[in-house]
Amino acid sequence: MKIVTLDEFIIRRQNDFEYATGELTALLRDIGVAAKIVNREVNKAGLVNILGMDGSQNASGDTVQKLDIYANEKLIECLSNSGECAAIASEELDKYVEVPRVEGKSPKYIVVFDPLDGSSNIDVNVSVGTIFGILRRKTDPSVPVSMDDFLQSGAEMVAAGYVLYGTSTILVYTTGNGVNGFTLDPSIGEFCLSHRDIKMPTSGQFYSVNQGYYLKFDVEMRRYIDHCSDMNYGLRYIGSMVSDIHRILFQGGIFLYPNTRKYPKGKLRLLYECAPLSFVVEQAGGRAITLGRNRIMDLKPKSLHQNVTIAIGSPDTVTEMEEFLEKYAVKLI
Repeated sequence: MKIVTLDEFIIRRQNDFEYATGELTALLRDIGVAAKIVNREVNKAGLVNILGMDGSQNASGDTVQKLDIYANEKLIECLSNSGECAAIASEELDKYVEVPRVEGKSPKYIVVFDPLDGSSNIDVNVSVGTIFGILRRKTDPSVPVSMDDFLQSGAEMVAAGYVLYGTSTILVYTTGNGVNGFTLDPSIGEFCLSHRDIKMPTSGQFYSVNQGYYLKFDVEMRRYIDHCSDMNYGLRYIGSMVSDIHRILFQGGIFLYPNTRKYPKGKLRLLYECAPLSFVVEQAGGRAITLGRNRIMDLKPKSLHQNVTIAIGSPDTVTEMEEFLEKYAVKLI
């Protein structure tokens, strides 16, 4: 069977893009290069003293790992290569950062990302990932980037995806015309097409939630979790959203991150985590909503680090959860 690399695939599919002039193609290729570099460091983290905590906290209040900083720096560095990225916003940074311009370029895109989702798992050799979303600028490319360029709904994203650094390294992305997955072949140093036109099962027997917070959830969510247990659904929770979503993408089920007493509006970031992964899941045939039963993709962020609740996964399973909560839930933000 002929090997199709990520670069070849992106170029072939360029005509899928609304603005097929090559800029988005170059940007996706930059992300692919960054993923290879981060993968290399993740796989030798224990050998080069970049395990453990940095000692600081990011804009969302999470403890920063050394690899978070490394992955963040490498993504910014690689996104500066082609000159097609005007600015980036990262979970690890308080504010957005404009990318130095390449001579002769007027970049029309911005990129949002979580450089290393689930990074606390690194120290115990559990899978982690990178999440990214690409937006077309609202402002004119000749003027500086503004906050309005970033505060767009998921429905306005032109591309999104994730990289899972696991037993194999897989890059999954969509440009709004289906979802495709590419596995890194270390022998040739290329991402190769391995999962064409991914379709999520319409239902599943797995649910993913941090059940250690059970007593901190609202009563209606506790009842739904009890329902999952009564139905003999399998509980699977890794603590890396990328890993949990990847499993559900192929095996079906539901991933939940409800509000708790400590995080009444949820903990996961809309811009860096929930919107990009919702784009991927919807393109694979799934659903993604808040626990207030609003479509994630329709939410317009009010700030770079806005938090939301989320239920995401197989369409029938998410609908089952939604109908179950309608009997009990009060309206959430």
